[in-house]
Amino acid sequence: MTITAPAAAPGHTAVDFETRVDLDRLRAYRLSRARAALEASELGAVLLFDVNNIRYVTGTMIGEWARDKMTRYALLTRDHEPMVWDFGSAARHHQMYAPWLRPENCRAGMLGLRGAVAPEVGLMRRAVAELEGILADHGVADAPIGIDIVEPPFLFEMQRAGLTVVDAQQVMLDARAVKNPDEIMLLSQAAAMVDGAYQQISEALKPGVRENDIVALANKYLYEQGSDDVEAINAVSGERCNPHPHNFTDRLIRPGDTCFFDIIQSYQGYRTCYYRTLNVGSATPAQRDAYTRAREWIDAAIELVRPGQTTDVIAKAWPKATDFGFATEMDCFGLQFGHGLGLGLHERPIISRLNSLEQPAEIQEGMVFALETYCPASDGYSAARIEEEVVVTAEGARVLTLFPAQELFVANRY
Repeated sequence: MTITAPAAAPGHTAVDFETRVDLDRLRAYRLSRARAALEASELGAVLLFDVNNIRYVTGTMIGEWARDKMTRYALLTRDHEPMVWDFGSAARHHQMYAPWLRPENCRAGMLGLRGAVAPEVGLMRRAVAELEGILADHGVADAPIGIDIVEPPFLFEMQRAGLTVVDAQQVMLDARAVKNPDEIMLLSQAAAMVDGAYQQISEALKPGVRENDIVALANKYLYEQGSDDVEAINAVSGERCNPHPHNFTDRLIRPGDTCFFDIIQSYQGYRTCYYRTLNVGSATPAQRDAYTRAREWIDAAIELVRPGQTTDVIAKAWPKATDFGFATEMDCFGLQFGHGLGLGLHERPIISRLNSLEQPAEIQEGMVFALETYCPASDGYSAARIEEEVVVTAEGARVLTLFPAQELFVANRY
């Protein structure tokens, strides 16, 4: 069953007259989930370089610029408080402004900025020696340690030190799969911001506007609304719709074009993945037929969403690759697709014919994921792309993405 009442998106500020996001409860919930996942594993500790995992465990983030630097890391061991090594003075800032972390657990760290400082300097060697001492003090020196992502030289240093290194990403993705009410509210707020972005796009979508103009407009609007990261905006129009290129250009939008957009952004770290298809001024029967089929496929998937359902059943509601012009499921991966949303863009569950038929996963209450469909038009170049974000409730799916999409939206009709 699809739940029609919207999820709360109360705004950015805290007020005394409404219950809104409780950040202390959010941090406590995330840490408890990570602890439970660690306890259920064979690991003695997790060492985290993925900024989404660091934020999940420590409640710290110093900006999107740090996402690919591989210099921040956090450690969580059994029965001890999380520790975070941060970029220079950011550690002191945490000591002053992040009271949920122990001051002594906020440390400065530097590993070389992805090789800009050569491993021979010894920064990684010293960091591993410090890590060994902490693991011994915490009584888990002999247990496997999990890492989510890592630079090869750091991994080699850990292996030289005799540490047993295994995968931590599976543990962390298990922890992050089920969201609490605060996470759901943040995801709903993020979706509401994109609702507004699509209103701006619908008003601006006219002949002579370029794809990159729409991207610029959406970036400006979202940052003004409080986005902390506009990760990507796909803007695809006209003959570029089929096949889907997953990018944007400076193509001029023309009368009668089908255009589809994907807005990937985050509010307090919680992400959107939100496609909409709009036509410019008018629409042909072929364009409308493609949209109708894409809508039918996504509605069929949404109706199947409920606790206890398995992902293979949802994947089977979508056409096979050969049904819409592709030879294999790998060739069209991501076109009929579902993926978890949270601090990461692609969390659990991942739903597609490529993986879900052989290894289905069970849908759980509190999961939030996006469902997306794509249908090429019979004219040979247009296509429809629709995406809805849903939260799994005991009664079924609640849709978070509310910009009108039941029928093909024609902007600025002639």
